[in-house]
Amino acid sequence: MDIKQHLKSAIRDVPDFPVQGIIFKDITTILNNPSLFQETVQLFYESVQNLSIDYVSAIEARGFIFGGALALRLDCGFVPIRKPGKLPSKTYCEEYALEYGSDALEIHQDAFPGGKSVLLVDDLLATGGTALAAARLIEKCGGKVVGMRFLIELEFLNGISKLKDYAVESFLKF
Repeated sequence: MDIKQHLKSAIRDVPDFPVQGIIFKDITTILNNPSLFQETVQLFYESVQNLSIDYVSAIEARGFIFGGALALRLDCGFVPIRKPGKLPSKTYCEEYALEYGSDALEIHQDAFPGGKSVLLVDDLLATGGTALAAARLIEKCGGKVVGMRFLIELEFLNGISKLKDYAVESFLKF
């Protein structure tokens, strides 16, 4: 079995979470297995190792897990994109729609110097609203989004259509 099939088979479906009708893709089954976690970080790394990246930016909360590990592997900075009210300094805010509601994200206004290359990382691409909001925040700070990487893509939601201006790669498609 190749690594992508191995990872895909390890993900647990949780029905009706966080709301009725949603089938949540639970990645804790990957995170609590050291070899699967390492293989996942390696997938991210191999997909971007030839890009010039100054910062990895990741979306709260599960994106932090992969984004932080990847930033260490790439020897670059890490910038968190968080839910409103979680960052202590001046922030930019961007609202977005979810498949089951709406939300917002924030980033520190001084997250990185303008013109820097930023890779956006998250665990899941669904409707694309979260990733698009995060990309807009990076750009508000003066960063250049050089790519987006996701562990999982829910293809039936067609979120990638909102991200056509970016170099997007997802490793596991459902």
